[in-house]
Amino acid sequence: MRPSPSSFLSRARVRVHARALVPFVAAVALLGTAGSSVAVAAEACGSVITAPLAPPVSADDPCPSADPVVCRIRVLPMDEKVEAQRTRMQYHGLLEDMHRTERDMREAGATDEEIARELVDMRNQAKEITRAGMTPEEVRILEERNIAKYGNPLGPTADQLYAKYGSWQQVIDASMRTSYAVDRELSLEYRPCPV
Repeated sequence: MRPSPSSFLSRARVRVHARALVPFVAAVALLGTAGSSVAVAAEACGSVITAPLAPPVSADDPCPSADPVVCRIRVLPMDEKVEAQRTRMQYHGLLEDMHRTERDMREAGATDEEIARELVDMRNQAKEITRAGMTPEEVRILEERNIAKYGNPLGPTADQLYAKYGSWQQVIDASMRTSYAVDRELSLEYRPCPV
């Protein structure tokens, strides 16, 4: 039932290309009148560009976030920031796959625990796939944060999430969340698409 990492990535690339117009339209709308940008943004789903990327700041400027990933993004040169935004958009696309998987598994009669375990595994696969396009320094920062927090470079396991939340449904919900702070730093907002 679980897709292989290579088929997962192939579908993600096709979907990212297919949805490339949605963020583009949203970005163009932001440059247009306020009324039309609100209408386009309200209809968009998936990875939505909310504003132009902020120019890099000096590494000497204090970072207002406690998240080291946000602090790293703030100082990236613009070309790397653009690439980081693209990578984040791919990650959002992989989250869309997870929503469809949840729906398909529910329709097939899977339990919340089975769904939660599958989605946590898919999320970890998604992290591996998106990190493949990052610099070793960026990957190191992410992995250090996760090891400090969860003892695992990819993040929490299904069992750790169950111990934290106390229900498999909450594990399902947590597995499909994205970091608002990282998304905002990359001028993105993730809006799940209807499944």
